Amino acid sequence: MMAVQPRLEPGPDHPITVEPEQHRVTVRFGGRVIASSTSSLRLAESTYPAVQYLPRADVDPAVLTESDHTTYCPYKGTARYHGLRDADGNVTADKVWFYPEPYDAVSPIADHLAFYPDAVDISLED
Repeated sequence: MMAVQPRLEPGPDHPITVEPEQHRVTVRFGGRVIASSTSSLRLAESTYPAVQYLPRADVDPAVLTESDHTTYCPYKGTARYHGLRDADGNVTADKVWFYPEPYDAVSPIADHLAFYPDAVDISLED
């Protein structure tokens, strides 16, 4: 029998905000631009560093690989993952995450991708 995952609401002890990013967000992997967006969302959660969520449509689909990896956040839901394929065809696994069905409190991040900063360079530009 599967255990039921806890589901929590953001609040004073664990605030979460999702707001439009005011700058262009550019993501580089292996020195080349793989995403650029003026429609990104900035998710700030509790004491964690803010995360940029870029619309899937603004990410080069050729660099994304499928993954069966998932994680669970009681505030956001179940995250799925993609790997990143470099120009030589090498794959770095599970460095992009997304929430196919995010909980209501963070519903704007549906159809958006986030990147681990240890795998890519993320810059904000005017």
